[in-house]
Amino acid sequence: MTPDQMEARIVRYGDLKPCKTAFIDAHTPGSDQKENFTIIGCGVSESADQHVHITETPGFNIGAAGQPPKCRNSLHSHRTAEVFFVLKGRWRFFWGRWGTAGEVVLEEGDIFNIPTGIFRGFENIGTDYGMIMAILGGDDAGGGVIWAPQVIEDARDHGLVLGKNGKLYDSKQGQSLPEGVAPMPLLTEAQLKDFPEPTTAQVIPEYVARYWDMMALSDHQPCKVIASEGLLRDRPGFEVEFLSRNSITAASYSTERHEVLMPVRGYWRLSWQGGSTVLNPGDTAAIPPNLAHSLAPAMTGEASLYRIRNTDDPAGLTRRVP
Repeated sequence: MTPDQMEARIVRYGDLKPCKTAFIDAHTPGSDQKENFTIIGCGVSESADQHVHITETPGFNIGAAGQPPKCRNSLHSHRTAEVFFVLKGRWRFFWGRWGTAGEVVLEEGDIFNIPTGIFRGFENIGTDYGMIMAILGGDDAGGGVIWAPQVIEDARDHGLVLGKNGKLYDSKQGQSLPEGVAPMPLLTEAQLKDFPEPTTAQVIPEYVARYWDMMALSDHQPCKVIASEGLLRDRPGFEVEFLSRNSITAASYSTERHEVLMPVRGYWRLSWQGGSTVLNPGDTAAIPPNLAHSLAPAMTGEASLYRIRNTDDPAGLTRRVP
């Protein structure tokens, strides 16, 4: 593989192209400054303006959300896994029908495997622009977003309507629902009862892993984070490992799986027969199956990285809270 071929499989943080109208709450005050990034796969954006950096999916999707302080993402749910780790800033995640069932604050490097089937939202509670990176289960990311009813109602008051076809229509741009397309129906009270309301005490121990704990556990080997025998036991169609400076040797390796590398701290040298490059925090590299390659920190100091691989588990086979 030539350097140019590999570079086409790397999305650099500085090259990320945001969409500011990705979701139904794009005009809702408090949520109208967020940016959505689709890095690998189709993602779950509802906007035709969403840029997709790498269309080929490895059995899961990679995306990101960037938000200024006090900006929030409204309550929604997914049918498959949604995993976030914090690249920049300080973030509060909250969940439940009204966002009051529980919450957790994540710092840089922390990871949250959000229980499937609950309404969740998040906001940047830091002092600067923040960035969270996302892993979404399945090639089609579960078929879209399920919004809490009040989100759809609030959006309608600010000019955005979601069609039953999953597409957004913006009255501020002169758009309206096409003939034959009905608006997305609100969930009924009976349907809302199927969405669990777990407490903070139920969620944090089983679904949240802290950066410095993973740093300690990765001192001599990669730390299994999300796997059937990982810190966060789950089988969402992919596995997540955490690597630090002493986790790996510079020896070359290969795998039959698709592999995605996402540096958190420090700089990592990726080498393969045909070239080498340096991965920076916020970069995303898609390594094809059976390509022999090696990883090593490129500089002294702190270095950490998430490594994601597809598995044979169905994308919907993920943990739900009792």
